[in-house]
Amino acid sequence: MRNPLALLLPALIPSWNFFDVIAPSPRIEYALLASPDAIPDWREFRPRPQQVSPAAMLGRLFWNARWNETLFLVSCAERLKDQPTAHSEDEIFRRIAADIAPAAPWLTFRLVFVHREREAIVREVAYLAEPRQR
Repeated sequence: MRNPLALLLPALIPSWNFFDVIAPSPRIEYALLASPDAIPDWREFRPRPQQVSPAAMLGRLFWNARWNETLFLVSCAERLKDQPTAHSEDEIFRRIAADIAPAAPWLTFRLVFVHREREAIVREVAYLAEPRQR
C-alpha cells in the first residue's frame, strides 16, 4: 500500500455530500384511545431531553442503544412518508407499544414535520396511521 492515510481519511472526515437532501426530520407522536373513533391526545414519542450532563454525553459516545433505535424509527418514518409500507408502520407500532404502559386498548400514531416559516413555527401532519387494538 502506497498511502494508507488516503484510504483512512474519508472514513475520518465525512463528505459534505453524505446526505442527498437536508430536510426536517419527522417527529412521531402517539395517542392511546379508548375506542378507534375517540379524540386523540397526542404525545411526542421519545422526546429529546432538554439537558444532558457531560458525563451522560461521554457515556453516549460508547453506548447508546436507545438512540440507535430512535434513529431507526426516524428512518422508518421517513420511508413511511415517501413510500408507505406495512413493514415501516408495523415497526413503529411495535416499538411504541413496547415502550409505553398499556393504559388504553387502542393505539395510533402520526408523523409531524416541524419547520419555521418566518417567525412562526409550523407543524404539518404528514401521515396518520389507522388505530390498532393493542
